[in-house]
Amino acid sequence: MLRMAVVLIAAAVWFLPGPTVPQAVAEDRPGGAAKTIIDLQSDRRVDEIRIQGAGGRQGRARLTNLNPAVNAWFLLEILWSDGTPEAPYHLENPFPERQRLLLEPDRPQGLVLADPDGRHVCDLWAGGPVHELAAARRAKQAYAPICQGRLYLRIPVKGHQTQIELVTEFLREDVKGGERIVTLVKRQFFKDAYQETARLLEETGEAGPETSGAPRAARLDPAFAGRAVDTASLGIDVHRPSRGGMTLGRWYPALDNPGVFVSLITPRAIAGDILRSAPKTVAGLDDTESASLVYLVAFDLQYFDLNFAMGTLHPKLGWSAHILDRMKDDRLPGPDGIDSPAPLVNTGLIGPEKAHRTVAAFTGGFKRAHGAFKWGDLALKNQGTHYGFLENGVLFSRLQPGLSTLYVGKDGVVGMKTWRESDAGMVSGLRHARQNGVPLIDYDETARTSAPGALVNNWAQGNWSGSEDSKLRTMRAGAGLQEDGGRRFLVYAVFSSATPSAMTRVFQAYGCRYAMMLDMNALEHTYLAVYRRRGEDLFTQNLIKGMREVDKTADGKYVPRFLGFPDNRDFFYLTRIDRDPRKP
Repeated sequence: MLRMAVVLIAAAVWFLPGPTVPQAVAEDRPGGAAKTIIDLQSDRRVDEIRIQGAGGRQGRARLTNLNPAVNAWFLLEILWSDGTPEAPYHLENPFPERQRLLLEPDRPQGLVLADPDGRHVCDLWAGGPVHELAAARRAKQAYAPICQGRLYLRIPVKGHQTQIELVTEFLREDVKGGERIVTLVKRQFFKDAYQETARLLEETGEAGPETSGAPRAARLDPAFAGRAVDTASLGIDVHRPSRGGMTLGRWYPALDNPGVFVSLITPRAIAGDILRSAPKTVAGLDDTESASLVYLVAFDLQYFDLNFAMGTLHPKLGWSAHILDRMKDDRLPGPDGIDSPAPLVNTGLIGPEKAHRTVAAFTGGFKRAHGAFKWGDLALKNQGTHYGFLENGVLFSRLQPGLSTLYVGKDGVVGMKTWRESDAGMVSGLRHARQNGVPLIDYDETARTSAPGALVNNWAQGNWSGSEDSKLRTMRAGAGLQEDGGRRFLVYAVFSSATPSAMTRVFQAYGCRYAMMLDMNALEHTYLAVYRRRGEDLFTQNLIKGMREVDKTADGKYVPRFLGFPDNRDFFYLTRIDRDPRKP
């Protein structure tokens, strides 16, 4: 159990953003490439005023709203006339729908915070050498409250790394030929390391109509209809009429978590017409992956907001080593002109204002090391087509055409699509986005039909991890979007041992409009946890019981990843929509 101090967030939309002042990118680098991440924010708005500190000290304050349409992240720079250096401050607005941050010439001592209840002056730099901002920066927490909790200063912290990640990171970055060692270990150890054969039970499972409000059930071979599967490793409690197993392909409501559903399946139980479809793009399944257990969780998106957060370290922003040499511009530190998020701060942790509403969290996608292409058409385009990502309206790495993209609009609507060049105009209206490879299931927006992705069975050109002669079967995770009768569900699946072909068949069986792979190879890379609350107590349940090893304990209390301590990896999390917004 974890005691949590909560900060309620207002959900009422009160204002429209002011006019944007576009800022040109640096022009003295190749192709006008960015010098810092700030240069990538084409819609940012900058305001500047003269300020006054303690004892009449003079200077200037510059406030950059990094994306006025989202209104969440700001960079505050204080420039004293006496030349005293002061590092920029990355501020987070926990109430973006109702609170504006302003610099006003007649308020030279600090920021003005405007909301429907009035204007609040926050004297941030009028307190002498150790003003409120400087004092907050000394905090040892990722989010330091300022302005009586109306804002947060984001503080650099070290994100947790598992032993596996520490070793592989060391080999890749500090040992000559280390990548080959990592690849060898993956072939010898990770292949089927977490493989779990679906154990079908003698008794039949529940029959009859699906639970009200549940997603569409998987389409099965009649020979497996009604068969029950053992649930010994499932870590999420579900509502079910008996203590036996769960019916294959059927969705069960998570206990005390409205809008969350759980299902189990094995690929060999899928309807034959699905398994035989698209033979040119989807490979046949071998006996091991056909019999392996697949865990799925679905989230009814009418109840939840989807969020994305960068880890403290990953994904990085420099060049991937997984590209052709000729695609790299050695004059630049990375494909977008940068290799660091500075002066912005990645915390790898869910913020205080959302923590109390968080219902689930799961890991994101590939690290930058493998998040680009070495073979095929995508390897020869856009500097190797590095995977792009965007958090809170701030672009960290450009979204690239041809890649699977899970995104959230500024209106909160969740979408999945293969990014196109014509989608570039969407970027300024996005709250979050994460790209990861090519689609498992693609959606044709013209024909309005779904089909397996063109590169599902092409190991090299699909960048599925492995090579043409090394068809690596391993633990994998993926996400899909199911639409059924006007309802929309985000589906997260963990495959105990699978190829992309097996993943595709499962998402097809569940009727997903679109699906993509996320990460792979280990429990920490496919991690998902859901949270149940009773008063101030938090109870964490992992999708697979073994995932609990990734979390921590402190003072005898269980502390979950992403919610209780910073992590080095990027992740998604779902927050329950607050239908009774309160004031900040």
